[in-house]
Amino acid sequence: MSWFESFVLGLVQGLTEFLPISSSAHLRLTAAFAGWHDPGAAFTAITQIGTEAAVLIYFRKDIVRIVSAWFRSLTDRSMRSDHDAQMGWLVIVGSIPIGVLGVTFKDQIEGPFRDLRLIATTLIVMGIVLGIADRLAARDEVGGKHRAGKERKTLKELGVKDGLIFGFCQAMALIPGVSRSGATISGGLLMGYTREAAARYSFLLAIPAVLASGVFELKDAGEGHVSWGPTIFATVIAFGVGYAVIAWFMKFITTKSFMPFVIYRIILGILLFILVGAGALSPHAGESAG
Repeated sequence: MSWFESFVLGLVQGLTEFLPISSSAHLRLTAAFAGWHDPGAAFTAITQIGTEAAVLIYFRKDIVRIVSAWFRSLTDRSMRSDHDAQMGWLVIVGSIPIGVLGVTFKDQIEGPFRDLRLIATTLIVMGIVLGIADRLAARDEVGGKHRAGKERKTLKELGVKDGLIFGFCQAMALIPGVSRSGATISGGLLMGYTREAAARYSFLLAIPAVLASGVFELKDAGEGHVSWGPTIFATVIAFGVGYAVIAWFMKFITTKSFMPFVIYRIILGILLFILVGAGALSPHAGESAG
């Protein structure tokens, strides 16, 4: 991998990680369209550490408060009813599904799941799911001609059951094209949470999963055509761009709909099917050389 490739892929990772459009799919597609080798699951997981560092800094006050309360709750029973302490446990519980499924389906994640036809399918299907979830949220917020608006849930109402459902939604993102934030935010909206609550828990839930995945893949870094230097460079780029994107996205979702992302996903998925169907793009483009 050249330094230019690592710069572009780091930029793509930072731009797409927090948007509900799938960063892993865009890394895969960028390489395929450019005629580069597939960067691979290890490169993707490690560069995600960069964007997750942006989450740690952006939500640093929340994270410090949650971690502090969680540790105190281990020895102080009175702290176990504290919302921040409970959030610590809920992040742990919600991280179990992706941990178990990630190890179980490791070979599929690094192989068959990277087929461009599967990515096209997940882009479209999850785009439709996000669109439905977004419309339901909008309907609750504004109400209708013959009904008042419905108050949606905040993170203070999050329990173990919903935490696990969020976790299984996040685990779906093991398939490129699904999108970690897209799946968890869709799940949250369908369960009746506000856009801000769903997005905030989605980002907090991703921290242990992404960091664990990145550390787990470190042993495979530097192998094949992707060396350590470009990987680290891409990770740094992803961090800087990712921080700017997450700051923008958290403001965007307070007043705007997810429909632009829904439309983009569906159009990209259809375009991908057309290109593969016409023979202009191989469903395994770049894999053999990677």
